[in-house]
Amino acid sequence: MRYVVTGAAGFIGSHLAEALTARGHEVVGLDAFTDYYDPALKEENARGLEVARVDLAEDELDFDGFDGVFHLAGQPGVRSFGDVFPLYVRGNLLASQRVFEAASAAGVRVVFASSSSVYGDAERYPTREDATPVPISPYGVTKLTCEHLAHAYARGFGLDVVTLRYFTVYGPRQRPDMAFARILEALLEGQPFELFGDGSQLRDLTYVDDVVDAFLAAGAHDSANGHIFNVGGTRPISLRELTETLIDVAGSGSYQLVPFPRERTAIDIGSVYVDDRKLRTALGWEPKVDLREGLQRTIDFYRQHRAHYWEAQPALSS
Repeated sequence: MRYVVTGAAGFIGSHLAEALTARGHEVVGLDAFTDYYDPALKEENARGLEVARVDLAEDELDFDGFDGVFHLAGQPGVRSFGDVFPLYVRGNLLASQRVFEAASAAGVRVVFASSSSVYGDAERYPTREDATPVPISPYGVTKLTCEHLAHAYARGFGLDVVTLRYFTVYGPRQRPDMAFARILEALLEGQPFELFGDGSQLRDLTYVDDVVDAFLAAGAHDSANGHIFNVGGTRPISLRELTETLIDVAGSGSYQLVPFPRERTAIDIGSVYVDDRKLRTALGWEPKVDLREGLQRTIDFYRQHRAHYWEAQPALSS
């Protein structure tokens, strides 16, 4: 089968493109290689894949002849207020509208990558898909608007679309600006790391291979059309416990983590964890990689690639 993967040079997109290729499918990757983080890292992610440099917000899109589109491209980051907001409107909202338009015209399914950021400070935990979404960042607002656009195209033009709201994803090739990557960098490089709040916040960690499996399941099940699914991990863990587990997995006594405390701001979400029973029941998905195994794989990757990822990153001053 032939698939399009947008954002194929990104963290999750590159893993998904590799998984589809390994299953014998033809994969055409699309990526704008923006400078939100070092494009050289994206070039490395895309090594061995067919990835075209395409701006979804303005370049021509034609999905005729494909069997499906996995739409992971977007402008990331919850600190999206101020002058950068137009980038989020363009990279998330306009780009997704054009993907939905082209997919509707071609009659192909879109599996859309949304985010737990649409929930904001959720009304209850663990959070189910029927919780009222109240995003507290412009990024979350644009992702939720994309979901509404997908619904509008489904109703107006028969778009076949499945939406995945994933929570905290970790693993090799993670974006260097993400909290998990910064904590891991601090661990391996002996630097302080910024800790917003007291470390009691809960996160639902999902290893990247398990998220890829969720995308594959969403693309394969006819009954998934029109549904929104949460994608979670094994169990919620506090940031404090995460740092302790990282030290233990990396080699107790050899590493330490020194927090650089920061006061939580109004846009920093407290606890985030997921009720993913709908995905498990409807699509038969189960996470396979437990936390310690996933952390070990991730640490091993960054030990091998640490200079490539972090050699230009300055240490925090305490």
